[in-house]
This record gives sequence, C-alpha cells and structure tokens, in this order.
Amino acid sequence: MAEPTVAEPTTEQRTLVHYEVRDGVAYITLDDPPANTYTHEMMRQLDDAILKARFDKDVYVIVVKGEGDKFFCAGANINMLKSSDPYFKYYFCLHANETLNRLEQTPKLVIAALEGHTVGGGLEIAMAADILIAKKGSGKVGLPEVSLGVLPGTGGTQRLARRVGKSLSIDLMVTGRLIDFEEAMRIGIVNYIYEPDNFLGQIHEYAKQFCPPNKAAKAVGRIKRSVQSGAEVPFESGLAIERELQQQLFESPDAREGLDAYISKRKPEFRGY
Repeated sequence: MAEPTVAEPTTEQRTLVHYEVRDGVAYITLDDPPANTYTHEMMRQLDDAILKARFDKDVYVIVVKGEGDKFFCAGANINMLKSSDPYFKYYFCLHANETLNRLEQTPKLVIAALEGHTVGGGLEIAMAADILIAKKGSGKVGLPEVSLGVLPGTGGTQRLARRVGKSLSIDLMVTGRLIDFEEAMRIGIVNYIYEPDNFLGQIHEYAKQFCPPNKAAKAVGRIKRSVQSGAEVPFESGLAIERELQQQLFESPDAREGLDAYISKRKPEFRGY
C-alpha cells in the first residue's frame, strides 16, 4: 500500500508551533486558535521542534504548552479528518504516534503546561510528557473520542492505561466523560495544580531546577530514559537498561563533580554533561 501524498508546506503557511529557549528551557507552543487543534502540518512542525530541542546542547528541559488560556489543545482538527480519505487518516495517526513517541523518548525532561481544556488528542500529546502541571480552574481533561465513533488513536488507550490502570482508563474512554484537574491529579493523570496567578512563571521556575548548575541534567534525562524504556520490557531487561545508563553517567564530568562535592561537603556545580 503506497503512502498517501501530503502537500508540502508553503511560505504562505503560518507557524503553528512556536519554539523559544529561555534559561535552558525550550518552550514548544501549539498555536491554532481558537482551540489549538492539530493538523498534519502542525504535527510536522511539532516534530521539527522536538528534534530541535533534543539536539540543542543549550536545552535541558522541554515545556509543551498551548497558546492562550482557554485550550491547551482540543485534539485533531475534525474538519481535516472528516474531509480526508481512510488512508490519510491511517497514516496521519501513524505519523502523529511517531512524533509523540519521539517526545516521550527524548532524553530530556518534558513538562506539559496545561492551561485550559486538554481533551482528545490534546490529552494524548500531554500524556507523552513526563510531568503534567495544570492551571487551577482553567479547564477539564478527557478522551471523548467514543462520541465520534472512534477510539483515542494517538497513543491514548495505551498511555492512559499505564497512568491510571486498565479498569479506570476503560471507564473514562467508553463514557467519554471529562474530569476537572483536581480529579485528574487524584487518579494520576496530572502531577501538580498551580494557582492561576503567574502560572507560566511558576512553570518556568519549576523547569529551571532541572537545569545546570542546579541539577545534573544528563542524570535527569537518563532517569527518564531508564523509566520510559525499562517500563516497556521485562524486569531483567529493564535492569540491563538501567546498568547501561548508569555506566554512561559514571563516566560523565557531572558524576565526578557530584561525588567530589559530596565528599567535600559543598554544593555541586553541574554543567550538564
């Protein structure tokens, strides 16, 4: 089966994903008002931004957020899906999954800043992050794809089950119900809820703690990789991954700095490698 042809971006197409770096933190912003719904072109731009952050030596943490305060992301653009043929829909989901897998496996901490409703494919994007932080009272989360006669097809069935367990994830998806951030935190979807005042400033301060000289950013990234990769394989294989990543860290300058600082009873000054 030949992969369907998708139009290449033109100079007239606007930027749907913004990329900015501040204090070692890369901000990837989804921008397609009013609900930041994603299209094939947005996913391509998101993929480019993820790769850019991954290989930027001055980036230690990635924050994914939505433009505005009403929606983080409301999922895939329904008009795009409705007007597309079945083969396009299949390959679109395939490519979107590859993009989110890349985000999940990037050896840098990824934070999703949930400011506004985070539903459908928007929650699927957020769950590919390592830490989810929500703005209090700003919206709800859920996977309501069943109301469209489909399932959450960008990793939603798998990532939600891994976060909250099989029974609860099935209940949330077959009912399609939306829940507030407080319930989402209680069941393990959301990690933290921040007060609305200066929400993004709080996110920035949280993210900076994982950047040098505060933390050994390479160790943070390897912890993430050990968990993300190890959780998908048998226990003994996970231990092998852990040992390999630990050996890489033992050979790093930051490990030497951390051990020397501990012996010398001083605060370590990590450099990120």
